[in-house]
Amino acid sequence: MMWLTGRLGGKSARFFLLQQQTIGEAEGFVEEAMAGEKVVKVFCHEAETEAQFDEVNERLFQAADSANRYANTLGPVLMNLGNLLYVIVALAGGILLLGGAPNLSISGLALSIAVVVPFLNMTKQFAGQIGQISHQINAIVMGLAGAKRIFSLIDEEPEVDDGYVTLVNMTVRHGEWVETDERTEMWAWKHPHRETGKTDYYPLEGDIMLHDVDFGYTPDHMVLHDISLMAQSGQKFAFVGATGAGKTTITNLLNRFYSIADGKVRYDGINVNKIKLGDLRRSLGMVLQDTNLFTGTVMDNIRYGRLDATDEECIEAARLAGADSFVERLPDGYETHLSDNGAQLSQGQRQLLSIARAAVADPPVMVLDEATSSIDTRTEQIVQRGMDALMKGRTTFVIAHRLSTVRNSDMIVVLDHGRIIEQGNHDELIAKRGTYYQLYTGAFELE
Repeated sequence: MMWLTGRLGGKSARFFLLQQQTIGEAEGFVEEAMAGEKVVKVFCHEAETEAQFDEVNERLFQAADSANRYANTLGPVLMNLGNLLYVIVALAGGILLLGGAPNLSISGLALSIAVVVPFLNMTKQFAGQIGQISHQINAIVMGLAGAKRIFSLIDEEPEVDDGYVTLVNMTVRHGEWVETDERTEMWAWKHPHRETGKTDYYPLEGDIMLHDVDFGYTPDHMVLHDISLMAQSGQKFAFVGATGAGKTTITNLLNRFYSIADGKVRYDGINVNKIKLGDLRRSLGMVLQDTNLFTGTVMDNIRYGRLDATDEECIEAARLAGADSFVERLPDGYETHLSDNGAQLSQGQRQLLSIARAAVADPPVMVLDEATSSIDTRTEQIVQRGMDALMKGRTTFVIAHRLSTVRNSDMIVVLDHGRIIEQGNHDELIAKRGTYYQLYTGAFELE
């Protein structure tokens, strides 16, 4: 009986586990197909997609059918085996008693009705326990399948934050800078020295320096090599180059989304590894190429840049970004409810809101990663004026394929395969007639 329980239970458990895996595969396939519905229709792949779904669905059916077959077979088989065992024990005991075996003993107990009847009850209880275990095997396996995914998430390494330099508000009292809890728009880095116990305050300027930085997503494959640059407060730096040259990777290192393999990254002269992650990222505004809007009103999404911002500050940020004109035309203006990542808005409008969100945060350093990639030329001119106002007085890092947007940069850095091959302002790089000149004029030689 134990062997049969293990055999049938094991098969049932394996098919239940396969069923759970197939369900996950089917759900993922459906999500991808629904998200890419227009792509499927444009390339006329409806029939192929339906065939692929039928294949996944058939595997799910086979796994579920096999799991239920074994599970439903196990219960009746074990119940009947238990009844059969009960009958066999009753017959054997009765025959021994009627056959005149009074002197037969089991474990020192003389065989009698007083022994046989309790033994029959124990036989029935034993068979019942085996049956209960068999029914619980499937639930245990299904629970283990879910627990595996949960524990894999729990086992993920958390982001390490060992910084101790914080960003604080400052005010002037009696001619000296003093730390305060009020928002004064005057910021400083609070740097406690562990060795001496002394605390120094350094004004937040926005100077960024990278010195001989190497980085790779895996230790055996470096994507950045010997990156060195110095961005002083208020300067506009532009990164240009082919796709995959390492432009976005550099900006991700400023926020410590990744840790460098070698070299130094300093912010106002302070190693970024010493700065608390929350304070570091609070001082850096980012406008990403992929825009994410949250469920809520337009005002809520703009205020996400700084939760204590007033309505007037959010509206002013929208005007600065050039988003105010289209927001006012929405059914409820700034109170228009957005859902599904702002599905009722165009990609360009979503990007304008993300720029406004960064503007309301009012950080000293801005990172603009293809911030105007989804905006038409006419709208780009409107946004560019707002961007110029937004970047005024701030250290700005711009990633752009439209080189017309970076002409007025103080420094243009040309990257190729993770290395800086040229840097200078627009006029200097044009005069060199190198890679930037080719990118700007389109004078490429076909290989």
